[in-house]
Amino acid sequence: MHLQESGEMYLETILVLSKSGKPVRSIDVGEHMGFSKPSVSRAISLLKAGGYVITDKEGHLSLTAQGLDIAEKIYERHTILSKLLMRLGVSESVATEDACKVEHDLSDETFEAIKRHVSEKG
Repeated sequence: MHLQESGEMYLETILVLSKSGKPVRSIDVGEHMGFSKPSVSRAISLLKAGGYVITDKEGHLSLTAQGLDIAEKIYERHTILSKLLMRLGVSESVATEDACKVEHDLSDETFEAIKRHVSEKG
């Protein structure tokens, strides 16, 4: 199953929310992303069917190994692109928003070049 941008965003959101150490629920994802409960429920169902997310008996969400790989890739892109844009003088809020728009569409080759550039500049 190939994920669309929205699926990647859901996985990234679950990863980010899980970094707090608290269990992640669908309602937390919806609040974080600003989406309705039915939209989140449908997306989580699709992610579960695709093998990216599992839920326990309390309804807590966890990423599978496959889901975690994708979430970490998108999160790394988001972080590095945000840093690059801020170094160029873009405000943090705009850099974060713009990074979110392009993180899904960059080729691996382009992203690796950006990543090298950012790491070389410290």
